[in-house]
Amino acid sequence: MKKHYLPFEKPLKDLDFEIEKLTISEPDSEKLNELIKERKELEKNIFSELSPWETVQLARHPNRPYTLDYINAWCDNFTELHGDKAFADDNAVIAGIGMIEDTKVAIIGQQKGRNTKDNIFRNFGMMKPEGYRKALRVMKLAEKFKLPIVTLIDTPGADPGIGAEERGQGYAIANNLFEMASIKTQILSVVIGEGASGGALGIGLCDKMIMLEHTWFSVISPEGCASILWKDSTKAPEAAESLKLTPKDLMEHNICNMIVYEPSGGAHRHFDLTASTLKETILNELNDLKKSVNKDFLENRVARYDKLGTFRED
Repeated sequence: MKKHYLPFEKPLKDLDFEIEKLTISEPDSEKLNELIKERKELEKNIFSELSPWETVQLARHPNRPYTLDYINAWCDNFTELHGDKAFADDNAVIAGIGMIEDTKVAIIGQQKGRNTKDNIFRNFGMMKPEGYRKALRVMKLAEKFKLPIVTLIDTPGADPGIGAEERGQGYAIANNLFEMASIKTQILSVVIGEGASGGALGIGLCDKMIMLEHTWFSVISPEGCASILWKDSTKAPEAAESLKLTPKDLMEHNICNMIVYEPSGGAHRHFDLTASTLKETILNELNDLKKSVNKDFLENRVARYDKLGTFRED
């Protein structure tokens, strides 16, 4: 996969160029070892001080792992289920049944493409009404067979097209929220990239939310927010700061329950380690949630959302 550097990663690009040259010309030189050491320190410093806007950029990195990458790494026998039994199959969402080690789960996740052709096929990870209905169909199947649900969130938002609106986009998302609130099985949501607006929330109502370190989750994208507030999408960095959309910000507001830290450089540079860490975290969290089955997990779900936000009576 071709290397892609974000603007704040330019110092790493320059060092990588020098390291590649020395690897060929002087593979055993002391200078090469010094450059490798310098690069590790520089990478650590850059990624330890990311701004909210840089976090948004990293969550959108074109090499970042997507839903199918994680499913293929975790499951040997994943069976994808298609269609909503009403209109069509939405390729922007992957939904099916599989096993993570010895735990049977239903997995539902938004899927982007790696190139123009794939992105058109996947609609850039933007679900349509039939996608939300397909997701709910698989959730209901999981409820019937008492399987925990894992949702992987990575979308710039719900599909904004006229066709989606004509087929009831808003209703489809609202209905998912209504149904997910009372589904009698555990729901664990994992933000693996970007989580924007109702497009993310339509599969994101859950008992626990986990976020990878370099991800974001918000009611609107920074560009959308900037366009509304300042009529200027170039103010997206300021909007990202104000939206409090990073995992650390969301932990403070009890929206995110856990941050899974990524190796230095991000999940796209260390996929195997990230996938392994995330798998173990998911299994541990599902095991904890399983203890509340047939007890009070629905009440806990209500309590989780009752705590969000604040209000004042004058």
